[in-house]
Amino acid sequence: MAELKNVAPLADFDWNAYESGDTQVNESREAQEKAYEGSLNKVNDHEVVDGTVIAMNKREVVVNIGFKSDGIIPMSEFRYNPDLKVGDKVEVYIENQEDKKGQLILSHKKARATRSWDRVNEALENEEIIKGYIKCRTKGGMIVDVFGIEAFLPGSQIDVKPIRDYDVFVGKTMEFKVVKINQEFKNVVVSHKALIEAELEQQKKEIISKLEKGQVLEGTVKNITSYGVFIDLGGVDGLIHITDLSWGRVSDPKEVVQLDQKINVVILDFDDEKKRIALGLKQLTPHPWDALDPNLKVGDKVKGKVVVMADYGAFIEIAPGVEGLIHVSEMSWSQHLRSAQDFMKVGDEVEAVILTLDREERKMSLGIKQLKADPWENIEEKYPVGSKHTAKVRNFTNFGVFVEIEEGVDGLIHISDLSWTKKIKHPSEFTQIGAEIEVQVLEIDKENRRLSLGHKQLEENPWDVFETVFTVNSIHEGTIVEMLDKGAVIQLEYGVEGFATPKHLVKEDGSQAQLNEKLQFKVIEFNKESKRIILSHSRIYEDAQRAEAKEAKKNTSNAKKGVKKEEAPIIQNQAAATTLGDIDALAALKAQMEKGE
Repeated sequence: MAELKNVAPLADFDWNAYESGDTQVNESREAQEKAYEGSLNKVNDHEVVDGTVIAMNKREVVVNIGFKSDGIIPMSEFRYNPDLKVGDKVEVYIENQEDKKGQLILSHKKARATRSWDRVNEALENEEIIKGYIKCRTKGGMIVDVFGIEAFLPGSQIDVKPIRDYDVFVGKTMEFKVVKINQEFKNVVVSHKALIEAELEQQKKEIISKLEKGQVLEGTVKNITSYGVFIDLGGVDGLIHITDLSWGRVSDPKEVVQLDQKINVVILDFDDEKKRIALGLKQLTPHPWDALDPNLKVGDKVKGKVVVMADYGAFIEIAPGVEGLIHVSEMSWSQHLRSAQDFMKVGDEVEAVILTLDREERKMSLGIKQLKADPWENIEEKYPVGSKHTAKVRNFTNFGVFVEIEEGVDGLIHISDLSWTKKIKHPSEFTQIGAEIEVQVLEIDKENRRLSLGHKQLEENPWDVFETVFTVNSIHEGTIVEMLDKGAVIQLEYGVEGFATPKHLVKEDGSQAQLNEKLQFKVIEFNKESKRIILSHSRIYEDAQRAEAKEAKKNTSNAKKGVKKEEAPIIQNQAAATTLGDIDALAALKAQMEKGE
């Protein structure tokens, strides 16, 4: 036993071989490890290398990079490539040669991201067709995974046809072409439409080369806009303008066609260079004017629907594609300037009379006022001179008031015919627009369709009475109601006004009469025709002074002659000398005048 203790163990003893029962002596362990490592690829962490797919399932992909262990990559990193299979070569990024479990950690996503920018630029430069995975929808288009980069796919670049449902493309892998790269912001724009445009361009050339004006083709409604409808003619698009959809007016093309509807269209025009094709739908049916009742003539009544309104009139559709214009002047016998909207609106059903009919020019004018009798035909019978009526104030001018007795019958009240007594400067002082006013017909101008009317004529002319009251040299009490440069307006009894010049407003003490002052005035002029009364305050005391001076001179003369003067009564109130006779009659006149007001 002691001898065994002194025996040293072999340094290069192969315990593994011993445990396996292999007692054969082999080369040293270091030599074996060296030989083993020489058979493996040399890799470094954070390096991109190529590998081979050796196995895969729904969740994982096993990749061999020639290292001592294989790497496992999630299947989600290959969703852009649904055609992946065992044996395919893929690029991988070595994150860690050996984790805690001795597992090789690889990433295909990071490998793509590392090389993606170079790949994307190469694809743009070489116009290469690449594959991408549509991840999600975004504003204006889609987000596409291209080489691990999120690229933008505009909605207009998905297909040559307008896309109505973007969501159907989410999750799909499609081929794309890189069309734009922003180097500064690392933005990439791709297009699927660009791949098929070249092929379509050739198809368009072939189709357009066979087109002829007037040719009828079948097409499919591809898109509907506010101005027309795009039709797919089998590889090339044509436009039916909204005016060529129907002979009648169309406010919305959807009233005539629907998306994906197959319809026959006629070629109206086309442009070889710009590849534009103008199509028509209404041209496949006869023009409605050609089918219009041949017996229809001027003077006939027709019914229709208001389709368009304008200030100057309304367009009435009496049959699809057949319209007539009712001018605003033909809507009413009235001559007032009014808008057509005052009479009707779009959608109204109206009856009208045909005024003109031109089948060659396909034009028709209509009228609705002709459905009523012209009020001026029997104007002398309905509104004879001297007749009294109630009118409505329509408008003012400086010289009078325009009124309407009934629709189409207008008249003018001159400003001088508004009041017997008041001095009216503008009609707005007397009435207002929209108000009713009593009038009397003074004159009829049938040719110009205008009546001369009066308002004051409804009352007796008080100036016939004033002529007997305000006689020259009669004295009356008055109030100054308005001061003017040339004099003052004096308010007298019975509502009548007079006028006094400045020199006739001087009082006995030499002062000037003022506004609202009440004084005695003498009538120095009365003009019935011009309705003018000229007054004077100063003439009262001036005449009295002259009378006193004359009387004094007379008395002096008589005294010298020894003749005794006969005393005569002095009349203080000149009004007592008026033709009314007495105070009772004047009071009765005043009461009568107030009652008349």
